[in-house]
Amino acid sequence: MDNASGAKLPDIRHTITLKAPIDKVWQAVATSEGIAAWFMPNNFEPALGFEFQLNAGPFGMSPCKVTELDPPHRLSFNWGKDWTLTFELVERGDHTEFTLIHGGWTADQVTEFGEAHELVRGRMDNGWAGLVQKLAGYVEG
Repeated sequence: MDNASGAKLPDIRHTITLKAPIDKVWQAVATSEGIAAWFMPNNFEPALGFEFQLNAGPFGMSPCKVTELDPPHRLSFNWGKDWTLTFELVERGDHTEFTLIHGGWTADQVTEFGEAHELVRGRMDNGWAGLVQKLAGYVEG
């Protein structure tokens, strides 16, 4: 079916309310040390246009670039050749609503490792569910 070619798949979205103030959550999602504590080792710096790498273990070093930075509310960066990762934070009193958005999924595309986006998306969606819980443990601990 040609008309399905290049069809966008839905973004992965996970929203969680964290029992932590927004500044503490921002430190966990927008510093190298914070990101390493719940996601992946990295050499991130919070600067627009900054190019950094995530250490994806068996998949090696993934190139990334900061594309949006609005402390302490929003951080976006390109990840690998296809993806965009966005962290959105909303202050809710002494709690923080955190939304992770992983976009850039296309039906007929494969990752740089030769796997179909449709397969990887399902795996990543499950992975993110665990990672946002890991983030909660980190900032609420």
